[in-house]
Amino acid sequence: MRGLLITILLSVACSQAVAANYVIDHKGAHAFIQFKISHLGFSWLLGRFNTFEGNFSFDENNPEKSTVSVTIETASVDSNHAERDKHLRNDDFLAVDKYPKATFVSKKVAAKPDGSAQIIGDFTLRGVTKEITIEASHIGGGKDPWGGYRQGFEGTTSFALKDFGIPYNLGPASERVEIYLSIEGIRK
Repeated sequence: MRGLLITILLSVACSQAVAANYVIDHKGAHAFIQFKISHLGFSWLLGRFNTFEGNFSFDENNPEKSTVSVTIETASVDSNHAERDKHLRNDDFLAVDKYPKATFVSKKVAAKPDGSAQIIGDFTLRGVTKEITIEASHIGGGKDPWGGYRQGFEGTTSFALKDFGIPYNLGPASERVEIYLSIEGIRK
């Protein structure tokens, strides 16, 4: 009877999926937060945030239980043009002296049949918190050459600048910014 009870407990424990925790690999430059916005309707302005950190939990068998948390240092904005970056850091856009950090904290993950997911969460920028949805895809996961285990994802979202209190008017073609995320995490 005791052996049967141990077998049942082990089978139940093994059948319950447990999410693994990961730290985003920003130190190894295997994660990117990039943005794209129309420049007056004539071309695209591309940029990125160079300094951020975060973590996530993920279970391939139960992605709905996943969580994501990211903190971005807004002063790390980099559009490959020093004068423009100074403008992006001032009160017209990011107001980095008042709001040095932007954050995203997931509230829900909705898995889709094709393996992609919607990550719904609270994004805070310039002191304003609003719910956004990131359209995410799992790129892959497995052992890395350094003895660790990694998972990789990509995602996109967009939002209106005015929704986060950004007052600068770039014209009707430049009211929304697109965000592209390429995230690789190392299992803790």
